[in-house]
Amino acid sequence: MGKDLLTIALFGAALAAAAALTESGVALTFVMMSLYAALLSQAWNILGGYGGQLSFGHALFFGVGAYAQALGQLNLGINPWLALPMAIALGALVGLAVGGLTFRYGLKGSYFALVTLAFAEVFRILALSVSFTGGGVGLMVPLQEGVANMQFASRRGYIYLLLGFVLLALVVTAWLRHSRFGAYLQAVRDNEDAARAIGVNPLRVKLGGIALSAAFMSAAGAFYVQVFQYIDPGIAFGSAVSVEALVGAIVGGLGTLWGPLLGAVTLHALSDLTRNLFGELPGISMVIYGVVLIVIVMFLPRGITGSGQALSRLFSAKERARV
Repeated sequence: MGKDLLTIALFGAALAAAAALTESGVALTFVMMSLYAALLSQAWNILGGYGGQLSFGHALFFGVGAYAQALGQLNLGINPWLALPMAIALGALVGLAVGGLTFRYGLKGSYFALVTLAFAEVFRILALSVSFTGGGVGLMVPLQEGVANMQFASRRGYIYLLLGFVLLALVVTAWLRHSRFGAYLQAVRDNEDAARAIGVNPLRVKLGGIALSAAFMSAAGAFYVQVFQYIDPGIAFGSAVSVEALVGAIVGGLGTLWGPLLGAVTLHALSDLTRNLFGELPGISMVIYGVVLIVIVMFLPRGITGSGQALSRLFSAKERARV
């Protein structure tokens, strides 16, 4: 645990220093959006990677956090810094509610994935139907630039805010790797019946996992609102957010500490590169993005991080054999 925390601290310090020294708006935007994607992937990895509960509807928690952040400011007049923890807490409560309805009845695997997708779609329809969400028009947060309103003059401020969330997500993930609760969560993932036989309560453990995952996903939704100052049902509860979250974790390496971060950065860099190279051809960037993604999933089933660890062990074994 200590080694992981040291590595996380060094990563945070290095990235914060790099952001402070960088003047390029393009570079700062790339770092900001990569960290945003990493937060999504890290949130999904807690439940999907360590808990083994593959969700197709994590946009549900993203949308809850986004709307809570926007409505707290617009309807209740709450300062954004105070609305943020409320949005995160509400997302965690929704996660507990969804977990209670699904895990209690033993839903897992593809059934759980489809139910989470259905929940996200139900919330999208509800957000379209009620007036306080702005319906299909959505909600726009007014521009009130200033640190007190969580609206920064430079991308650098958003980077520091996001970096704090990503570092916290990394610390929680490191804790899952070494704590008793994390061991219980992974035991439930590997064999729920065997875990129950040794005294683990699968329902309680999975509820803890989905609450943690939903909390970080809601934080990403709240951040989105503060940066882009707009949210609508399609953005909040649409499948794009869920896909971005799960793909980054899968490509980087499920159930690993740094995999979701590495996968998110890789995919975001690939997306930007293809868009810049072939932007004049509509859709070509998404075609190349999809092809590369398929290749990674086919030939690196354990993700980038897992394959790197496997190669490291292979070379170590060869060195020992020579000796």
